[in-house]
Amino acid sequence: MKKQVFILAGQSNMSGRGGVHWSHGRYRWDGVVPEECAPCPSILRLSHDLNWEEARDPLHIDVESKSKTCGVGPGMSFSNRLLKEMDCDSPTLIGLVPCAVGGTAIEKWKKGSKLYNEMVQRAKAAEEIGDGGEIKAVLWYQGESDTDSDHAAEIYGDNLKKFIEDVRSDLGLPYLPFIQVALASGTQRNIEKVRKAQLGLNLPNLVCVDAMGLPLNPDHLHLTTQAQVKLGQMLAVAYCT
Repeated sequence: MKKQVFILAGQSNMSGRGGVHWSHGRYRWDGVVPEECAPCPSILRLSHDLNWEEARDPLHIDVESKSKTCGVGPGMSFSNRLLKEMDCDSPTLIGLVPCAVGGTAIEKWKKGSKLYNEMVQRAKAAEEIGDGGEIKAVLWYQGESDTDSDHAAEIYGDNLKKFIEDVRSDLGLPYLPFIQVALASGTQRNIEKVRKAQLGLNLPNLVCVDAMGLPLNPDHLHLTTQAQVKLGQMLAVAYCT
């Protein structure tokens, strides 16, 4: 059965830090998976070595480096809510392609970079592996790292626009939907500059979901597990509207 494919890209709040806390000298995930994020046979993920398998949190466990600790992200909540929103008469398979890496400024995602090339390669592989798939949208949550620099914050909008145009061009999908997330956290000096760029970008088939106000972990940077559940549902509703 052909899959409906969604690319998950950006930095740590997309890869997921819900339930990740500092304990005994290192970050650990508490292992709590809410009902809204439960595995489902209709939801698959593309592993790091390009195999389709049943999706479950942490979705990015083999995509980020071993120095990163992954927890709950928005992907599973998005997928479970999407299945309900679609209310299909025939069986539907959702294919998630995890590509996010924590701590990455948008400069690290420019065309030709390692992260960009890997994302495009994984997206193309998702169309071909197994029974194939159709890329439906990119879910993008990134920008916290760009609030650390005055210059990066000032040019964030231009960089984001170029990134979206390049991805659409390289995937041969000029109107590929992008659902981006406006920041919930970041360096106070520049967060509003980046949020303004995110909320103000005007491109076809681009929707912005605002995460501001969603609960954060004690680090005041990463979304809590329940916040990730809510965000995933918001992304699903945005995609369906």
